[in-house]
Amino acid sequence: MMPPEPPGNPLLFGHEAAARMLAATAGDGRLHHAWLFTGPLGVGKATLAYRFARWLLAGRPEAAEPLALAQDNTVFRRVAAGTHADLKGLAPTSGSGVKLMIRVDEVRQVPRFLGLTAAEGGWRIVVVEQAEAMNAEAQNALLKTLEEPPARALLLLTTSAPDRLLPTIRSRCRRIDLFPLAEAEMLGLAEEWLPDLSAQQRAVLTEISAGAPGRLLRLAEGDGLALHEQVQGFLAELPRPDPRRLHQLADALAAKRDGTAFVTFVELLRDRLGTAIRQAARGIPAPSFLSARPLAEWATLWDTLGHLAIETEALNLDRKQAVLSGLSQLASR
Repeated sequence: MMPPEPPGNPLLFGHEAAARMLAATAGDGRLHHAWLFTGPLGVGKATLAYRFARWLLAGRPEAAEPLALAQDNTVFRRVAAGTHADLKGLAPTSGSGVKLMIRVDEVRQVPRFLGLTAAEGGWRIVVVEQAEAMNAEAQNALLKTLEEPPARALLLLTTSAPDRLLPTIRSRCRRIDLFPLAEAEMLGLAEEWLPDLSAQQRAVLTEISAGAPGRLLRLAEGDGLALHEQVQGFLAELPRPDPRRLHQLADALAAKRDGTAFVTFVELLRDRLGTAIRQAARGIPAPSFLSARPLAEWATLWDTLGHLAIETEALNLDRKQAVLSGLSQLASR
């Protein structure tokens, strides 16, 4: 059975210590007004943030598990449905092209929302998922609230790229780092959620999801297995890939208009490169293609691929040309 979206997800995997810390902080009256949940994409940051919000709005009930709230609780149901008067959620949506963003006009509503008296006499809470999707203007719109927070107001931000947030935002938030789940736990989730796949397919998805349950689902529901094979095939041809196959690969990745194939391919490619670079740096036998360049150059190319993907989606550039440009740079000079 697939888990629901974060506002209505009753499950928490691997982050019990962070949940206990939040519960203890709220219980002793020292609850900070802004929190920054960081960690890999899909690791469970938004799930924990909404779990914390539901628990606070319900009056901090005692439970066997930290921050747990029964699914038949009226607060749980209203948060899951997006109808709780004291909770506002923001998440990236498609803007120009396929760029995911949190629009500045949405962010400007946050100070007014938090400044209102709680409808139910408790907290007013805003959850911002993927806060790095705010541009500088949108982030600046949050600063006044962070600098002069209203009473009984709480701001919960999640991000997989904290360095893309303004330093003034980071400095005013209490930070909670969430880490990848263990391989055994991820395999258990894959068996539960993906029973129709073979054991080998589940093992591959577990490996490439890198300890993030949300990423596991995203790769399984999309073309994660096929894109992983394409990454492996390209790397196997280095340092001199066949130009014809590069064009075929670029055409295939650009064909999906929503950009998901391109983004996932670059993500998986960078993961493989990063693993190989770390292995070589630690003296562990690494793939032979690394011998074509100094290790520092591979590290630079890994970073370049990341910037290329971000700019391509942000500026709605030609994905085929971006693929050809990026992959050509990895080939031997």
